[in-house]
Amino acid sequence: MNVLKLRRLAPLAAACFAAAVVPVAAQTTLTLTSGNATTLRGGAYASTNYGNDSIVETRASDDPSYERRTLLKFDTQNTTETNTPIQSATLTLTVASGSNSQSRQLTAYQVISSYDQDAATWTSRKSGTNWSSAGGDLGARYAVATVTGTAGSKVVFDVTALVKAIVRGDFGSSRYTRLMIVDDGGSSRDSYKALHSDEAAESVRPTLKIVTGTGTTSEVTPAPTSTTTSGTTLRVLEWNTHHGGFGTDGKYNPDRLATWIVKMKPDVVLLNEIEKYTGWGNQDQPNVYKNLLQTKTGKTWYIHFAQEFGDWSSRGKGNLILSTVPFSSTDEYELVHYGDRSIAEATITWNSRKITFLLTHLDPDSKSLRLTQATEVTTYAAAQPENKIVAGDMNAWPDQTSIAQYNKYFYDSWSVALGKGTATAFSGNEGQTKNGRIDYIFYSKGSPDLRVRSSQVYDTRDSNGVMPSDHRPVLTTFEVR
Repeated sequence: MNVLKLRRLAPLAAACFAAAVVPVAAQTTLTLTSGNATTLRGGAYASTNYGNDSIVETRASDDPSYERRTLLKFDTQNTTETNTPIQSATLTLTVASGSNSQSRQLTAYQVISSYDQDAATWTSRKSGTNWSSAGGDLGARYAVATVTGTAGSKVVFDVTALVKAIVRGDFGSSRYTRLMIVDDGGSSRDSYKALHSDEAAESVRPTLKIVTGTGTTSEVTPAPTSTTTSGTTLRVLEWNTHHGGFGTDGKYNPDRLATWIVKMKPDVVLLNEIEKYTGWGNQDQPNVYKNLLQTKTGKTWYIHFAQEFGDWSSRGKGNLILSTVPFSSTDEYELVHYGDRSIAEATITWNSRKITFLLTHLDPDSKSLRLTQATEVTTYAAAQPENKIVAGDMNAWPDQTSIAQYNKYFYDSWSVALGKGTATAFSGNEGQTKNGRIDYIFYSKGSPDLRVRSSQVYDTRDSNGVMPSDHRPVLTTFEVR
């Protein structure tokens, strides 16, 4: 039986920096309880407005008439000035009686179109004006939270990244925070949840709590150390190593692959098909690469390895993240669907911004399984902190459904660079990383601080036409603002 494994390692702060207490500007808490809440219900109820109800609802159903979503809007337009520093933003909903017992995961999406609470339906956002897509015009996914059926229990979503971007003006002149709460899980009668709306008592209304300002009057501030860098340019390399370094000549040689890594001058390296005392290499490959890079660059490199799971048939599916700066936290997550595959997650600080990396490797044989796995990856990624970079060998060309699943929530950095005229490859190559473009570096649409400068697929052939892996590496240069 496949199992889900999630291991959170303790933050490394104590080993990474000395702290000092310094006076900084005070924080202010803004609590918004007028959520303009309503339910959108499909099918036979697609033209019904629920704006005056004391509850709002969610439910996942294959029958459109039973599907429900919760729509919310908070006035961050008139309660915050543009570019107000946002420390945190949390959305809290309270479960009402009548909810079914099953625990479910709810997803918070940005809503990109305005609406009228007293007119909004599954079909229309305002009187006489339809949604571009029935059921609401959804933007990126920003948070996932678990809801139970227990009346009075709370559901809390971390929507800091969204509110930061809205207040900063990233989405235009309208700075209202609009959200849709959706049950993206499988159809189930017991998925029905009733939540208190802003027509209910104030103590149980939907609440958006925003902490503004740059600190507190006695904030603990880290002294400058090697846990961060002041540079704004971040070079991210992704490469499937073919079992840790088997070239197209069939020879195992991690050294020549590491030599190429150094030539590309990355700050963070994301490697697929890394093994640890299994498979043909039969080495501790994570430390082999760490030591090779340290010898060749004269720098300290930090590693996080998410192992392959299962028996001997699982060999070659480990994921390795290497960084020139220490990690503040790391995770290892085993995919439930085809459980020998994993996600390696690691967070660093770069230009005083947190950057979260998630590295995975999807199934090579089944399109439907890849879509299932991609959906699981995006669901897991939704709950992780911004700024998010998801990368790996996805074993799918850009026109496949699994890549479309990523594209709902992430930008493909190669495509962004291509649109800017800064994507480069080499003669006869248009971005193909193997037999087509199957290796990707995505970044979250909700990332407030990441911008693509360029992306490149490298020609690693030697004079005999031999490559150190059967894949080509792709490197994206980000600007971290």
